[in-house]
Amino acid sequence: MATTAQQQGSFEGTLRSAKTSMVFSETLQLAIDSFRASKVRSLLTMLGMIIGSASIVLVVTVGLTGKQYAIQTISSLGPNLVEMQYSGGTTIGPNNTSTPDYMTREDEDAVREAVPGIAYSSPMLETHAAISMGEGRTKDALLLGVSPQYKDVRNLAVVAGRFFDDQDAIAHEKVCVLIEPFAKALYGSAQNAVGQTFTIVGIPFTVVGVAKLRITDFGQSELSDQTALIPYPVARYFTGRDDVKEIFFTMRDPMDVTSGADKITRIIQSRHKPTSVYKAQTLVDVLEVMGQIATSLTYVLTAAAFITLVVSGVGIMNSMLANVSARIREIGIRKALGATRREVRMQFLTEAVTLSLGGGLIGTLLGLALPLSISFLTPFHIPVSPWSAVIALSTSTLVGVIFGTVPANRAAALDPVETLKYE
Repeated sequence: MATTAQQQGSFEGTLRSAKTSMVFSETLQLAIDSFRASKVRSLLTMLGMIIGSASIVLVVTVGLTGKQYAIQTISSLGPNLVEMQYSGGTTIGPNNTSTPDYMTREDEDAVREAVPGIAYSSPMLETHAAISMGEGRTKDALLLGVSPQYKDVRNLAVVAGRFFDDQDAIAHEKVCVLIEPFAKALYGSAQNAVGQTFTIVGIPFTVVGVAKLRITDFGQSELSDQTALIPYPVARYFTGRDDVKEIFFTMRDPMDVTSGADKITRIIQSRHKPTSVYKAQTLVDVLEVMGQIATSLTYVLTAAAFITLVVSGVGIMNSMLANVSARIREIGIRKALGATRREVRMQFLTEAVTLSLGGGLIGTLLGLALPLSISFLTPFHIPVSPWSAVIALSTSTLVGVIFGTVPANRAAALDPVETLKYE
């Protein structure tokens, strides 16, 4: 007996499942037939959903692209960079004279010995001088005395010639590397600049290379369009001191930047007066802020796209209400033939969701097509988030359900006797 009851229950469950499948299939077919009967109205109703869904995908894509570009731009100033700066404090010398408590090359060496994970480092001496190219031609320049590792610290690209090396620094060779805009201003092109000679305070210098930042820094680094880089030991000729206001360190692992900055600060601080102030600047905070700005902007623009979807949802509801009014007699005939209120409600709700989801699908495909085409046809890579498609389609479905409920309930509540009298 128990076995027979179980078999009967299983049979009834299978029957219910088959009936549900048949009802849904019939309902979907009725929705498709309704769209075919009024193609223009259906397309116009879907237009708002198409625009809204495409907007969501494109807005998220623009936000991701902007975030990626901002991060690449900032990172180009020096990947994993820790910039130590002297901020204040003095030492008392002979005759009670106070002098700034600058950092030294010994501080740099001490840090490199004590802090693991440092890939490159470079001190920087900064001074301004006029360079003379003969025949009375002079040009003001920003001279930066740096080590050969400065090229890697600042992620410079050498566009002509070479960067000076350790041998040049040890031998105090009078060589320099010009920043590309300066080389073009002086000699017309980067290639023409290599091998040229000019003098600074009567000392002849030979241009051995021309370099540039890989991505524009928007004025955020110490490099200007009139910069000449020279070996640090040679730069001391112009200052007469071994004091350093800035030392750059590059960590191998970006995860070590924050902890490395703290260690570097403690070591340098311990080698100077307690009242002296040294600050470590990193790109971590800047990158986080840029990411937050890009994300916030994406949220705002996505909210605007959601408004478009809501407005299109109102359009779907109005269209479906008009559709119910135009099909009152059809609804009465279906009810007379045995259709339940639930089946009528499901029919019109399915039509609304199909309209909304169809528009969302078309809009999502159009929104994805643009960035994917750019990535495929050009060398530019446009990041595309699959979540933007999921959000667009989910929102389209939700809008169809919400704004299709009222027309569906109105159709289901119609009295079959009254509907059959309707002309």
